Order: sequence, then C-alpha cells, then structure tokens
Amino acid sequence: MRFFSNPRKPMILALARADPKKNITTLVKAFGECRPLRELANLTLILGNRDDIDEMSSTNASVVLSILKLIDKYDLYGQVAYPKHHKQSDVPDIYRLAAKTKGVFINPAFIEPFGLTLIEAAAYGLPIVATKNGGPVDIHRVLDNGLLVDPHDQQSIADALLKLVSDKQLWAKCRQNGLKNIHLFSWPEHCKTYLSRIASCRPRQPQWQKSDVEYDNSESDSPGDSLRDIQDLSLNLKLSLDGEKIEGGSNLDNVLDTEENAVDEMSRAENAVLKLSRGVIEGTQKAASAERADNNVGPSKFPALRKRKYIVVISVDCDTTSDLLEIISTVVEVAGKDRDAGSVGFILSTALTISDIHSLLISGGLSPTEFDAFICNSGSELYYPSSSSEDSPSGLPYVVDLDYRSHTEYRWGGEGLRKTLVRWVASINDGKAGQLVEEDESGSSMHCYAFKVKDPSLIPPVKELRKLMRIQALRCHVIYCQNGPKLNVIPVLASRSQALSFGMPSGSSLGVASLHHP
Repeated sequence: MRFFSNPRKPMILALARADPKKNITTLVKAFGECRPLRELANLTLILGNRDDIDEMSSTNASVVLSILKLIDKYDLYGQVAYPKHHKQSDVPDIYRLAAKTKGVFINPAFIEPFGLTLIEAAAYGLPIVATKNGGPVDIHRVLDNGLLVDPHDQQSIADALLKLVSDKQLWAKCRQNGLKNIHLFSWPEHCKTYLSRIASCRPRQPQWQKSDVEYDNSESDSPGDSLRDIQDLSLNLKLSLDGEKIEGGSNLDNVLDTEENAVDEMSRAENAVLKLSRGVIEGTQKAASAERADNNVGPSKFPALRKRKYIVVISVDCDTTSDLLEIISTVVEVAGKDRDAGSVGFILSTALTISDIHSLLISGGLSPTEFDAFICNSGSELYYPSSSSEDSPSGLPYVVDLDYRSHTEYRWGGEGLRKTLVRWVASINDGKAGQLVEEDESGSSMHCYAFKVKDPSLIPPVKELRKLMRIQALRCHVIYCQNGPKLNVIPVLASRSQALSFGMPSGSSLGVASLHHP
C-alpha cells in the first residue's frame, strides 16, 4: 500500500516473470497513456523477487529497468506498485485484495501456452483481461469471465481494462461467471472428462485376441452414480471470496481449516474416480462386444491362432507366380512335418493384395484356412481367414483387422497423397519414351498406393521420393517390391514388422522364412 496515493481505487493486477515475452512494458504504456484509466484504477506489478537489479540476469534486468523508466516517463508515482519481494503464501491474499477493490487481473503475454494464473484469478472472483494467443482462449471459453485482447494492440489493452473497471454490471457478471464455472477446472472434473474421452477410444488389439471380460456390475457402481459423485464434489470446490457465502459451497477458509473435511473429500474423490473408471472399462467392453457382433468377428472366429505353439511367418516377395507357390508350399510342408497336430500355424506376409493372394493360393491348390493370418500390401493390411465370404465386402473368405487399420490411419495422406504421387509419376514420365512408371489400381488398396515400374534404374532413388513427401508434409513409407518392378506407398505406422507385432499371440515361438527371390 505504500506505493499508492489512493489505495481504494480498483487494482489492475499483473503477476508474471520479468520476461520480455510477458509483455508487461506494453501494459505499462497502455496504462500510462490512458488518462481515464489512470484516474479510475491503480496498477500492481508482481514480477518475482529481486534484491538488486544489477544482480538479475541481463534479460530480466532490462525488463525491470524499462518499466521503471516508463513509470518515470508517465509520472505514475502513487499509481503503480512494483514490490521487490513476495512469498508464495502471499499470492492468495494478493488475488483477494484485487477482487476486494473490484479490480481486474491481466495477462498480456504475446503468447501463453496455458495460463494458470487466469484460473487462479477466477477462483478468487477476479475478472480477467488476457491475450488472445494460446491457452487463454480455451480458458475464457469455459469461464466466460473477462475479455480477450491482441497483445500487440496497446489501445485494445487499455480499452478492455477501462471497460471492466468502469462498467460495474459487466464486472459483477464476469466475477459471477468465473466463480460459477471454476469447478470445471477442478481435479475431479478433469478426471471425469479424461475418463469419458478414454471410454470413446477403441481398444487397439487384434480382433482375434478380444475376449469378453466379466465385470461385477452393481447398480451402485454404474458410471451414472460415479458422475453424480464427482459432480457433487465439484460443486463443493467453488471458492468463496472475502467471507461471502456461495450457493452450494461454504467459506473457503473454513473448509481449508478443517482437516477432517479435506480427508473425507479426498476419499470421496478417489472412490468416485475408481467407480467411474470401472464403469468406463465396462462400457468399453460392451462396446467392443457389440462391434464384434456387428462385424461377425469374435474370439470364436479365430480359435486356431490362440492355440498355436509355433508360428511360422513366410515373408516372401517374388516376381513370378510359380516361384512364389513353390516357396510357400515347401515351407508349409517342411515346417508342418513332425509337429503335433495343430501346434504349428502359418502367417503369409507379402506385397500382394488379398485378392491376389487368394487367386495365388487357389491356383496352387492351397486352402486359405491353412494360414492363420495374411499380411498384405507390404504390411498395410492384416487379414484373417474366414469360413464365410459374407464377412468381407470383397466377397472373399477373409476378414480385415479393423483395429490394425485404425492404427495405421495416423497421418495417412489418403486421396491427397495419391494425387501427389500421380503428379510425381507424370513428372517422371514427362518427355520419356513410354511410361516408366504407371499407377497400378488393381494392386492398390485403401492404405496402399501401388505403381508399376518399367525400369527402376531410370527413375530417381527412393530417398528422392521420400524427400518430396516430406516437403509436402506427407508422411509415408516408400517400398520397392518384387525385385523392383512394383512400388508400394503405405502409411508411416504400417509395415510387415508392425503388422506382425500387432497380430502375434503372446507365448508363441516365432520362425521367419524370409525369401526375397529374384
């Protein structure tokens, strides 16, 4: 108070480090050049602790010196407070004092990643003026307790501050909104929001591994009851200012002084979150079961893969059908010999589409059911054999693993990526005799764009195409297949190894027959 000639005027409070990014000098200029604001309010700057400006870092010292020069320039003595020290325990009292004088809290930073001080100010019934760059936008959307400004616009800052300190109805409305909505930033409310978001996420695991897990489901443990418990807790977190009573709450100091109440509230919060999480898990399981029913895909669809003791992965990439069939047949015959019936399973991993694989197996007299899974299109798709072709939109007896497909969706460029690749192909073929590269629509799929390459030695190396994709902000894997005549472009999270890791049962021994035949 020793700084102010009239300490009863509304206090404009800024609490921040003496950092140029916090934009405090613009605030002082806005205050100093707006006479109506100077006449109506005081300015308080809490800029950390300092003993001697000369002992501060050069950056922080320059900010403090600039502020002192501006105070002198605009002759703001008696209107601006800039104390050298404060304790952490003083901060709540500083907020309370600003609210008691019907003041305003301001954060004029050029950009604010989150803005915790804005939430603290709202909790003490203090309206806010904040930068429109960063986290304060989201905080203001929830609390609706102040005004957002362009931190580069000095006049905008002055106008917003003047509007709040001069318009008592607006000030009271902002204060009331802040107190009413502050519980939305409480820990129980955060847990409720977080768990509800988790509930909407599908479990990412192979569909054949999904199993129904039974949970005790009593009426008292339902998600609805848990949400009500947390809502009741949240209401009790509303804060009281200057001893005032808030509907649904009590005096903050009295609550904090009662240790028994605090322990009881903590216990209720933990129990509520525990009950909610159990409800979320149960709901997720029910949703997964329903989805399996809808897709006719469940644990019973893939009993063989669960029982395998050994898994042989045939990773084969040949440019002739006869060689491909010979290799697959040989591996199946040799690996399956001298083993207990049903103990050995096979996974076929190729660059082919599932339709090409089906045609290949049928032409060689092999049954799709001899294999437990198919990794197709260089690892962009994962399929399981099915006893019925009705499970597949393509009419083939295979079921796609939708969870793996969802996994590979991350940053997949889709049609935009395909158009970029088509333009790249056109640039390669431009001025050349014949088509060096052409799109292979029959060899493409939802998550794999395939191209036929006439002569790999005549086109730029793969690293050049990858560089082009990075420039276009497109992330993907570029793979030459079948000894060069085929080029597959697949999602960044897809590969043969990724698909294998995703689909492998735990506890199985793995053998890989990796055959890249010329």
